[in-house]
Amino acid sequence: MASRRQNRKRRGSRKTDLMSTNQDASAGPPRDPQPNQISLKSDADLATMREAGKITCAALDAAFNAIEEGITTRELDAIAEDVIRSHGATPAFLDLYGFPATCCISLNEEVVHGIPSDRQLKSGDLVSIDCGSIVGGYYSDSARTVQVASASDGPGRRLIDVCKEALNKAIEQCMPGNRVGDISNAVEMFVRDAGFELVREYVGHGVGRKLHEAPAIPNVGPPGVGPKLLEGMTIAIEPMIMVGGFKTKVLDDGWTVSTADGSLSAHFEHTIAITGNGPEVLTA
Repeated sequence: MASRRQNRKRRGSRKTDLMSTNQDASAGPPRDPQPNQISLKSDADLATMREAGKITCAALDAAFNAIEEGITTRELDAIAEDVIRSHGATPAFLDLYGFPATCCISLNEEVVHGIPSDRQLKSGDLVSIDCGSIVGGYYSDSARTVQVASASDGPGRRLIDVCKEALNKAIEQCMPGNRVGDISNAVEMFVRDAGFELVREYVGHGVGRKLHEAPAIPNVGPPGVGPKLLEGMTIAIEPMIMVGGFKTKVLDDGWTVSTADGSLSAHFEHTIAITGNGPEVLTA
């Protein structure tokens, strides 16, 4: 679940803005977490997060395996929730900031935070499912995008492939001593070279005892800047890219973020641990 950057004029509903931190609504406008709030996880913490990550992966596997023409996004949400609860975990998104479902399910031009409903999937639809689990007080967070079976590849298939590979490029930068900007730049350069645009307002984030922790992980920016990556850090990296312009808008439901020009969008995400042996993907 992407967090929202606060370094520009605020747009959209208060409900969506609250997704940038775990700050209570009574505490005033939320801000991105500060670098000195970064938490480092112990071996025991990481073991718990691995379990949460495996459950999130299983929930996504089940939901994506059920995708077919005619199924509703509400039905996919129920499938993911059943898997999470059957493993004794808690859905991470349900009721967080008031979000009404287990998964964010976004279609076609929707970027993130789509609310599951009675909408039925059609051939050719791009479907992004983003969900997380809580185990022992620790969160995991992951997302994927697929295209519903279609006779034609179209631009959506390439968009999905580029977004998925952009996440892989970012994970390669998750080495102790590198900086957040190295992750951001890896995503930006790969996506731009492929001819696509990137979301600016919504970013990846630290994850642990809270779903949204420091640091913010933008998908654009220069290398060599930002907080240094340290062993024990756990972060959620989530490229969000589109065929058209980078501007977004929040729909009338107060949650769903769409491309402003109606162009197709794709979204991938993994929770990553920074270790002395390199990046460990906790949600695979």
